[in-house]
Amino acid sequence: MALKPGSTIGILGGGQLGRMMAQSAAQLGFSVIGYAPPGDNVAAEVCIDFFENGWGDKAALAAFASKCDVITWEFENVPLSVIDALPSNLVVPGRRALEVAQDRLNEKSFVCELGAICAPYARVDSDEELTRAVDTIGAPGILKTARDGYDGKGQWRIASAYEAEGVRFPGRTCIYEGFVDFAAEFSVILVRGTNGEVRFWDSTANVHEGGMLAVSTLPAGEVIEAQVQEAREIARQTANALGYVGVLTLEFFATANGPIFNEMAPRVHNSGHWTIEGAATSQFENHIRAVAGLPLGGTATRFAHIEMRNIVGEDALSAHQILAKEGEPHLHLYGKREAREGRKMGHVTRVSNRAL
Repeated sequence: MALKPGSTIGILGGGQLGRMMAQSAAQLGFSVIGYAPPGDNVAAEVCIDFFENGWGDKAALAAFASKCDVITWEFENVPLSVIDALPSNLVVPGRRALEVAQDRLNEKSFVCELGAICAPYARVDSDEELTRAVDTIGAPGILKTARDGYDGKGQWRIASAYEAEGVRFPGRTCIYEGFVDFAAEFSVILVRGTNGEVRFWDSTANVHEGGMLAVSTLPAGEVIEAQVQEAREIARQTANALGYVGVLTLEFFATANGPIFNEMAPRVHNSGHWTIEGAATSQFENHIRAVAGLPLGGTATRFAHIEMRNIVGEDALSAHQILAKEGEPHLHLYGKREAREGRKMGHVTRVSNRAL
């Protein structure tokens, strides 16, 4: 049953994704309450109420849930114990999506069993197993913590077997992945409604710097466009297998052998920020529509050329200068207080029907 205007949506997490989701929810006539541990919770500025309590505070979670008609999340590292402490009928997309996405080994196994092609990988629980994985899979490769890593954190590139000897096992389960020789990186972002309907946004070409997304552009280019349909089918099967409701993102490498699955994010995604100005309905609005049981909005791209660029660290201090540049830039600053190195502070999107 669809939520009525005036209903309350709860969001787990207090970052910029929650902030933009809350803004879309307000536009649709919903109130938003947030919940996250104490910190720089920028989503709190656009919520009618915000619980700054630890993930283990069951009393606070119960009080939070009592005020919500539905509960969703803005990032995939919400502890499963939090989901278990909430009424299961309120939580959308649902526990299974987090259970799969929070562990890279589970994630690879789940999506590859649905027919995706993955880079060769192995579980690593010791220095000896790392040596064995490099010997078996080869180098170059990358060692990643199985849990909690994002934006290049918790990752170590290994160029050779000799270099692997100098890398120490970090003390928690990891995954070692073989190197993928790719021409481009892209993401498939979809929204799935409560009735199983799936809609896709166009896939951008994504460029990363230091493991963090730097820029996403449309058109994505012939190499990516030739592989999008195959990647979409993998994403659709993943969403259906999870019984997913909301926005789901799968990242891929475009290679000579077709799309290679990299990782998934059960949430709105940085590479989809362009949809705010560039699509008929943004990823944020469609996520709210989906979890509220409303009809999905159109996902068609509205401009011939689009560029979304992240604003990182101290670049945010001079971000207003972007407004003077050509190309009608749309600036989004997230309200974060500390502009430290490597921290996403905002993004700027440029849209045009002429080449940018």
